[in-house]
Amino acid sequence: MLKNIKYIAIDTDGVLLNDTYSPVIKKFVEKYGVEYTSSIERSVWGSPQITAGHNLSLACKLPHPGEKVISDFFKLREEYLEEHPVEIMPKIEVPLKVFNKLGMKVISYGGRNREYSFDRFLSKYKNLFDSETPYIDINAKRPGMLQIIEEVLCCNPSEVIFIDDINRVAETCKSIGSGFIGVPASMNHNYQLMEMQRTGVKHMVKYFSDIDEDHIFSIDKMLTGGTLWS
Repeated sequence: MLKNIKYIAIDTDGVLLNDTYSPVIKKFVEKYGVEYTSSIERSVWGSPQITAGHNLSLACKLPHPGEKVISDFFKLREEYLEEHPVEIMPKIEVPLKVFNKLGMKVISYGGRNREYSFDRFLSKYKNLFDSETPYIDINAKRPGMLQIIEEVLCCNPSEVIFIDDINRVAETCKSIGSGFIGVPASMNHNYQLMEMQRTGVKHMVKYFSDIDEDHIFSIDKMLTGGTLWS
């Protein structure tokens, strides 16, 4: 029986769904002759949309405000999706059923609205998520962990495990004392595995479907003993 963990919060894009954002960030900056770097990945990916647009504008030395740049980014993403559509990752129902079996409340989150990120792609799995709040749009308050903890779950940070593909979330979980499982973005251009290792993430998997009971009980034990981030 779990001693501490009561909630699981799962990122949609890059964890439950394939990553269709970081490849477009790379295409966008290279379109303007700018090398894709770890600092660009960090400053754009996982930021509120307007901030991401502003940072892209700075990185590419564009004369446009963030609103126009992020609009151009999403146009480029639509072109990218024609050949690389959004897809549900394989076997996501396996760990979701494990979480349900363990009695945890399961929610998902991302930087787009529920209609786009959850209803459109994940509705057939809705019975495995919390019926009241299956999805939370965190765009305005990214990285969003405190929004989820304080405004939605109303719980202690140590009662939640976040599952995400970017290190900024791991850093936040470390600072507030939440659980974390990394599914680090692993395309050739990504820097997230290396950054999660530097942050000290102790639980990482290649795919969301690799998460099992052992990961949950291990994190629960470490959080209880105060050793997860030490």
